[in-house]
Amino acid sequence: MKKIWNFASYNLLSLFSPPVGLEYLHCDMKRGFAKARKKEPEVAALLDKDNTAQTIGLLAQKAVYEIHQDSSIFSQKDALSRIVNILQLSKESDLVRERVIQIIENYLENPIILGKKIIKLSRGDEGFPEPILIQQGNYLFNLYAAIDCIFLEENNTLHILDFKTGKSDFDRRQAYIYLLAASYIYPENKAVASFYNLETCKQSKPITATPETLESFQITMSRIAKQHQKDLRRYRQKTDDFRDIFPQNSGISCRFCPFDSICKFAIEGAI
Repeated sequence: MKKIWNFASYNLLSLFSPPVGLEYLHCDMKRGFAKARKKEPEVAALLDKDNTAQTIGLLAQKAVYEIHQDSSIFSQKDALSRIVNILQLSKESDLVRERVIQIIENYLENPIILGKKIIKLSRGDEGFPEPILIQQGNYLFNLYAAIDCIFLEENNTLHILDFKTGKSDFDRRQAYIYLLAASYIYPENKAVASFYNLETCKQSKPITATPETLESFQITMSRIAKQHQKDLRRYRQKTDDFRDIFPQNSGISCRFCPFDSICKFAIEGAI
């Protein structure tokens, strides 16, 4: 079977187009580094290094996973210390350790999926999920959707739950990607998606999508997959055109870019 290289994911979508209100932080050159130049030693080293936010997010997901491996943990006085030891938080920085401990305490007090019929609960470090092959017209692409948790509501509706950390707002587009994926993986089930922030304990309302909305979003993801492959081919044919293919947006976005140390367009101390 011919391998399909074209792909789309929430990560790729966010590299193309940031959430509403964060346009000023967008820089397409970041997509160029992350996707077109990812095998270069300097770029690969930066991609392989988790930042503080990523580390906290991964440990938070692992914490939820470990908590639900033994339902009796909720009645144990040493539940917190047990999870802290499993996660080996003593090896982390003070900031990471303090925030993750607070996340564990929050969740032990409010375990929102306790008693639910869990279909899937990710540990967070499984790697890329199995792709979903989608055909849009005569174009084929793989959709990647890394889902944190799926449980079954009492009315047999699938509930896709995505865990968040930090202060970022929920991005409705991510929910649509999950719902699009669910329409292929579980075609017989109705589905909703929601977000839950493990630090603020804030939960979104359930998000649904009509077949028309999913079709429209599928077209969007197909367009992004196609444009991304076109950009990659252009870069491989002429690497000197990197800046033209992936234009920079130097400024405040440089403060939050993992590639600022190797990007010649980065503005030091940008505010």
